[in-house]
Amino acid sequence: MSTSLHHRAIEHLGTSIVGGNLPAGHVVLAEQLEDELKVSRSVVREAVRVLQSLGLVETIKRVGIRVLPADRWNPFDPLVIRWRLAGDARGAQLRSLAELRSAVEPIAAELAALNAPEALRRELLEVSDAMKAAGEAGDLPQFLNLDIRFHSLLLTGSGNEMFANLVGQVAETLTGRTVLGLMPDHPSEAALGWHREVAEAIAAADSAGAREAADKIMRHSLAELEPNWRDQPRVFLQPRR
Repeated sequence: MSTSLHHRAIEHLGTSIVGGNLPAGHVVLAEQLEDELKVSRSVVREAVRVLQSLGLVETIKRVGIRVLPADRWNPFDPLVIRWRLAGDARGAQLRSLAELRSAVEPIAAELAALNAPEALRRELLEVSDAMKAAGEAGDLPQFLNLDIRFHSLLLTGSGNEMFANLVGQVAETLTGRTVLGLMPDHPSEAALGWHREVAEAIAAADSAGAREAADKIMRHSLAELEPNWRDQPRVFLQPRR
């Protein structure tokens, strides 16, 4: 099976569902997808399996492939995040991710100061220095790579495997913000300084200092991004029984 065809089928269906072109309850047949995408049945079958794993569709015998409502989607999956960032729900997705990070990353920084291995503490310092250089030079692609690395180290350094499993979500957030032109050409000096403060506090096992500096980063990010979701309604899901 061609990986590119498989990827194209997943992207086409995923963006169509998350973007609202295929609304909840819509039923499509595998034969239709074969004709529309010019792919084999096996490619369609594998793409549908991926979308099922994300909660986007379900297959019903003798009916077809039915699109599921948004409350059934896996909101933590990086693919769902990427597709939401690319559509009309961008603002709401940015808000949800920014608020999630604000709740988690200061605690992760505090835990990293207490638990991180020495090698990780050293790398955080090195990455924060490299981020400053890339930011001041206006090298956004390099800054993005370093920013993802910094926050990945922060989450994994906490020693909490559930925090560590948010690395993919954070990477999609930072990537989407850059790709969508929501990052300044030169990151603020204050934000660069706070990243260095986080790294220094973790290196010094200063848990309170690490948490405070990480909280400053998150609050600054919230303030910068807030105009993107100002008019976006919040989503209230019913608790599952």
